Amino acid sequence: MKTISKVLAFAGLLLTSSVAFAQQPVVGVVNLEQALFNSQAAQEMQAAIQEEFGDDQQRAERLNTELRDLVTRAQRDESIMSESEKRKINSDAQEKQVQLQLISERVQAALQERQQGFVDSMRQNLGAAIQAVVQEGGYTLVLNADSVAFFDNVYDISSKVTAKLNELNQ
Repeated sequence: MKTISKVLAFAGLLLTSSVAFAQQPVVGVVNLEQALFNSQAAQEMQAAIQEEFGDDQQRAERLNTELRDLVTRAQRDESIMSESEKRKINSDAQEKQVQLQLISERVQAALQERQQGFVDSMRQNLGAAIQAVVQEGGYTLVLNADSVAFFDNVYDISSKVTAKLNELNQ
């Protein structure tokens, strides 16, 4: 009788462990920002932004060069400059700094606006891409990488989501 009980208990243990094994979660971790901004659509948006703000970039670089030249000249020639020359250089430098600041703020605001519009327009496709990867990979749990303290790269499905996003956007 004891041996039958032991065999039944052992069989129950095996059955329980096989059921538990069959229900092990398949975990994936996705970096949403990386998946979205590595997509072809994001690269096209970035190229359009570069083209749109290329003139501002060149102007900012030119102003930066002029500002550095003014500072170098002021440091080099400080001892032989008159007070009016020093004031003029200081005034020119401040004007160039203000122009640089204005360009930077305008470009930054436009960039943030474009990126937010892009995220909003891609939100539905991103959700569909994640859902497709989950179904194809049999994932039972997908976590946002921003919410996970640590994970091994074998769980990272961001590149799969980007590939699926590219596929959906074609």
